[in-house]
Amino acid sequence: MPGLVLEGGTFRPVFSCGVMDALLDHDILFDYVIGVSAGITDGISYVSRQRGRNLKVIRAFRNDPRYLSLRNYLRGGSMFGLEFIYHEIPMRYFPFDWQTYHAYKGKILVGVTNIRTGMPEYLDGMQLDERCTMLRATCAIPFYFPPIRIGDERYYDGGLSDSVPIRKSLQDGNRKNLILLTQPKGYRKEMTRATLHAANALQLRYPKLAETMRRRPKMYNDTICFCEQLAEKRPADTVLLRPEEPIDSFESSVARLTDAYRQGYEMAERHMDRIQALFDH
Repeated sequence: MPGLVLEGGTFRPVFSCGVMDALLDHDILFDYVIGVSAGITDGISYVSRQRGRNLKVIRAFRNDPRYLSLRNYLRGGSMFGLEFIYHEIPMRYFPFDWQTYHAYKGKILVGVTNIRTGMPEYLDGMQLDERCTMLRATCAIPFYFPPIRIGDERYYDGGLSDSVPIRKSLQDGNRKNLILLTQPKGYRKEMTRATLHAANALQLRYPKLAETMRRRPKMYNDTICFCEQLAEKRPADTVLLRPEEPIDSFESSVARLTDAYRQGYEMAERHMDRIQALFDH
């Protein structure tokens, strides 16, 4: 079966939301969905077949201080309003369709990073609880979020240890894949001063996590090269889509975010024949 692989990036996956809505318009639902951070969080609404839901949330709440603000941090230790995003929005404002979600017969994996081991783990998305705990975990950017406890372990953003989990999809037997990146062609990650400071701050308590953060640029760049090689050498088995222009992770312009969504939708339409061919035996 083909896999759908989703990169994260805070608000950058709005591009992927456009792609996934185009898939729903063509009645295409992958039987295997894997991703990290906002990518897989948006993918949850794809699995519940709620076309347009992700864009509606962004348009309504991107600049709402309940969603993202320093006030949230001062009150609860997170720049993002965790209860607002993961409870109030899906329960009150844009209800999540739990019934359709639980009727999904495929496999959905939510990538997280174990703060003790620094290694990626892939949680069964069908075990998602009503507080969306694993989605909080996969989006938990260090110092923007607190670490999220699940069972006996605590987790941070899945993108720290496996930003584009294509290798996991291949290991799980998916020879064919649609990979949705959220950075344009030519982008390569560099070590930033902020990331280095964050790694140093975590070194004493979580040395393995700190090492993962220091290695992240190389791991990310190696993975992007691997995705590009798959798309070049196995074009019948790999469809790689990504935005043509960069999208800021914390983009505040709803108009620009809407445009990125539209680009994703239109790009998917242009490549729909190739995407549909992934399902050919």
